Amino acid sequence: MSKPDLNYYFNFYTDQLLTDTIPFWFPRSYDKENGGFLLMRDADGSLLDDDKAVWIQGRATWLLATLYNTVEAKTEWLEGAKLGYDFLVNHCFDTDDRMFFHVTREGKPIRKRRYFFSETFAVIAMAAYAKASGDQEAADRARWLFGKCIEYTTVPGLLEPKYTATRPAIGIGVPMIMINTAQQLRENIGDDRCDAWISTWIGQIAKNFVKHDIRCVMEQVAPDGSIINHLDGRTLNPGHAIEGAWFILHEAIYRNHDPVLIELGCQMLDYMWERGWDQEYGGILYFLDVYNKPVQEYWQDMKFWWPQNETIIATLLAYLVTGKEKYAQWHELIHDYAYSHFHDKVNGEWFGYLHRDGIVAQPAKGNLFKGPFHLPRQEWYCREILKSYLASKSDE
Repeated sequence: MSKPDLNYYFNFYTDQLLTDTIPFWFPRSYDKENGGFLLMRDADGSLLDDDKAVWIQGRATWLLATLYNTVEAKTEWLEGAKLGYDFLVNHCFDTDDRMFFHVTREGKPIRKRRYFFSETFAVIAMAAYAKASGDQEAADRARWLFGKCIEYTTVPGLLEPKYTATRPAIGIGVPMIMINTAQQLRENIGDDRCDAWISTWIGQIAKNFVKHDIRCVMEQVAPDGSIINHLDGRTLNPGHAIEGAWFILHEAIYRNHDPVLIELGCQMLDYMWERGWDQEYGGILYFLDVYNKPVQEYWQDMKFWWPQNETIIATLLAYLVTGKEKYAQWHELIHDYAYSHFHDKVNGEWFGYLHRDGIVAQPAKGNLFKGPFHLPRQEWYCREILKSYLASKSDE
């Protein structure tokens, strides 16, 4: 295989982001009456529901502020980010400083979860907005909330545990999301706590969840890192592990191309590509069993949008840091599959949910779980790393 045309990919991701994905969401999703964003949308962009998922309000705020900070200082993007930031601050926190998960259009609480993922996305939203606006209060809020998230990860009993003492378990999701939260905080406004905590969370993933003997990354394990040989304990989520892989590869670049982190990130990608890539139809499968037994969840063989986004990033990043041809081949495979099956060529953006054979299962573009994040983040991030890589090569 000849070397991939990186200029082509740079232009492709830039064009998709700025002329297809972002215009689907904005400005139509700005809720100028109540603040925040109206993101539950059908294939054509029409509104399905005016409720608001708090974590996606944070994600959209991060996206708009990040576009302002890195692509173009467009007033519309900064004003949109302020709509999101103000809505988060004014409507999405409970009296105990925890955040809600689901609120009405006006910001009245509907549901609160024991997870703190709304908080992690609020951290990156506040940090990106603080950089874009110069708002010191937003920066202070981001650092304060990051500290709260650290407490949630370290203080037993502060949050209700998912499992009882009968069969305790720990999940990869918390150290994973905290790595990226810290990275975004550090890169936008700085925080002296980030480097050490990122090392801690990477160490937890390497010690507890990466199983080199069976070439696998577990989604959850017992507190000692052993595999829980029950349905939930055996269930793998390849897209989630691959997302964690690129967070670690990103950190490797930040740390002067740390070879230990590059090896770990590539191993995680290798293991879960081997298990997750659908050899018959293409694309990344949603759930698998570590021992290849039947999986409990009925949607286990569907193709969701976001694992494809994370794999597009991870394969490109792995190629750029290693130069290995297999990663270029994998990137081409996942890129071609995803854009030929998920992309809505009529209305823009991506469908979220396909059957295993690639047929669209339902056409909604936005709901409580899908919004302007995984796809635009993928296109933005690939654009940014390619811009940096190509610039470095032109200087040689």
